[in-house]
Amino acid sequence: SLLEDPHPVVRSAGILGVTQIASKYWEMIPPTILADLLKKITGELACDITSADVRCCVFKCLPIILDNKLSHPLLEHLLPVTKHSLHDNSEKVRVAFVDMLLKVKATKAAKFWNICPMEHLLCRLEADSRPVSRRIVNLLMNSFFPINQPEDVWCERCVTLIQMNPAAARKFYQYAYEFTAPTNIAKLMLTIRRCLNACIQKAMKESLHDSGNDDDEDGSEKENKSVLDNVLSVNDVASMASLLEITVILWRSIHRALDHNEDAKDYAIRKFASVLPEYFKVFQDERCMTPLVILASFMPPAAIPTFSCGVISRLRNIDSGADKSKYSTLIDCLCRWGQVGHVMELACDWLSDTLTPAKNTKTSERRVRIHTTHESKPDLAIDYIEYLLTHPVNRGCLLSVPKKKLKKLLKILGAAKRILGSILKGTDSGGWNQATSLRAFSLFCRLSIHLQHKFSEEGEDYLSPLNETGAWIESQVVPSILASDQEDGISKHHVSELIIQAYLTVSKDVIMVGLGNLRFQAQLLEMALLIMQTEKGGFCAPVLLCALKEIIEASLTQNTETDDMTNLFHTLQNVFQKILECVAHRLKKQQEEGIQLIHSIQMPLGEFIHALQCWHSSFPAVHQGVLSTLLAAIVAEINCVLQKASSEKDLTIPKTISDLPALSSCLMTVIMKSVNVVRSILNELMECILSEEIEGIFSLTATVCIVIIIKGKHKTSVLKDIAPAIQRKLITCKDAATGESTSTER
Repeated sequence: SLLEDPHPVVRSAGILGVTQIASKYWEMIPPTILADLLKKITGELACDITSADVRCCVFKCLPIILDNKLSHPLLEHLLPVTKHSLHDNSEKVRVAFVDMLLKVKATKAAKFWNICPMEHLLCRLEADSRPVSRRIVNLLMNSFFPINQPEDVWCERCVTLIQMNPAAARKFYQYAYEFTAPTNIAKLMLTIRRCLNACIQKAMKESLHDSGNDDDEDGSEKENKSVLDNVLSVNDVASMASLLEITVILWRSIHRALDHNEDAKDYAIRKFASVLPEYFKVFQDERCMTPLVILASFMPPAAIPTFSCGVISRLRNIDSGADKSKYSTLIDCLCRWGQVGHVMELACDWLSDTLTPAKNTKTSERRVRIHTTHESKPDLAIDYIEYLLTHPVNRGCLLSVPKKKLKKLLKILGAAKRILGSILKGTDSGGWNQATSLRAFSLFCRLSIHLQHKFSEEGEDYLSPLNETGAWIESQVVPSILASDQEDGISKHHVSELIIQAYLTVSKDVIMVGLGNLRFQAQLLEMALLIMQTEKGGFCAPVLLCALKEIIEASLTQNTETDDMTNLFHTLQNVFQKILECVAHRLKKQQEEGIQLIHSIQMPLGEFIHALQCWHSSFPAVHQGVLSTLLAAIVAEINCVLQKASSEKDLTIPKTISDLPALSSCLMTVIMKSVNVVRSILNELMECILSEEIEGIFSLTATVCIVIIIKGKHKTSVLKDIAPAIQRKLITCKDAATGESTSTER
């Protein structure tokens, strides 16, 4: 009866009790009872849809029974029913199931693949999380990495696993190092190398028409003999690529061990360096190239001169607009070799050449005679720099180059402002195209932050270019937002939006990482106020709300009593008010665009309100001002809807959030997510009613709507106080409107 109890905790306790008793007293319990109990556990409770804890308990407790060898015949028959638990939606159940399979394997109770088919295990290994995957690897270790067998068998099993499920094979060897010695991993790498060499030599032999060289070839092939010669071929690109990928995975998994064993590392490098040039010739497919380049990055460039000397040429010859996969591994390789300066130099040359194409014609003529002429690719240069800045390891390499070169790069990227200014004025920019200029501008702003973070302790100031950029936006970019009525104005307006969004995003990040001082924050808010006062400033509302949140959190470490902080908070409240006014205006003018804007601000607005509520004791005035603005926006919109009702039949009082007009619905959704925000809003609403800031029948009706909606979701004591206050105000309004028979209020 405990196994059928409605409470999951009781059922779990019942499972534990049954398994413990059955394990200890197996011989004393009638076989039919044992069979019935275990059928109940494996057939029903293992699939208990009401509780993951119960399902997990089943597989945690079954190993207790497995300790008794007498249970093995019965469990061998019953356990296959549970195979689908490997795909349970609860991770802890999957973990417990694989742990049970490990116990089955350890006790030799049954063949684990008869309980759960290998295809299921590999499918789960491919897709599952680390806790499950590493247990499956442990389970399959003897099957696919049998260390007691010869090394050629390891390679055979590796190929078998690749043919069964390539993705699972990569995952298997990713965790294999946890269950065997680094020496075995290294041996497998070298065995795979011999296998690849044998495939190449086999292909070369087949391509020879003259059979007179067979004796020489037999001597050279001796080292690379493999039982897989008749299974694999260099034409099987998928298998070749998988073997190369697994070699990279294996090397990565033991790189720390190799770093502590110089002899082993040097041996591995010598072995692979000797064959890598041939691999690059034979394995030309893109999927093979990626692991080959990564493999090359593990070795010093001097060990593979035929490849290392041509990496920059490869980067130079990539077509503009190429996918990131075409250049990412090459750049990673150069960064690993400490040669990121070559990438930066190439990018700077391309950008500079397109900015000043006629510069130093004598030099260019001399270069034409010596070198092959190469087209400058500024958009690809931006791709390279962006990739370097985006990835933390590569960014560290980039920022470690001499300061002089970094300043040169910053200056070149800063030229984007001049080109964008020309585009906004409608004149010939004489340099990069619009898209490249916008990306270069964003990178200029981002690089300024990284340089400020790295060199601020040395007294260098890299935020001043950002401040100057802010002034440039105020003077040249913001005015062009109003130019959409002019010819080609829509295009210029879009460019202006992208410039401002890029700058605001970076500025928000500057404040978030603690590099933006009070002056920087004040300047940002002044610019934001300027933008939001334009009719079309709504585009930057989402990023501005994020910036407001960062300013609130950054102010926690400041003395809030100073005049500067008071002014900052005052401007912040003004910006927030202008954001809501801008959204309301957009809704009125273009409803569809307004609704899209509401959807875009909902998440950042919620984060801002949440941050303000968390620290309201530190900023009581800002907290009250923002909540007051929220309330005013909701009341004003509901007021407007009520006044539009031409008769009593048309008048519908909103009772749920979905009944509210668009902006109010968004704001109330944000408010209702937190009990503390709801309480603060009600307190503010009470203050507004008592101080008569909210008056008139329509506004008071709007407050009734707010209270009704809150009451439907939250129970708070403030509601008991606020309802009588609203009722008194409504009675007063009713008395005032009684004598006016034509009054809308009546």
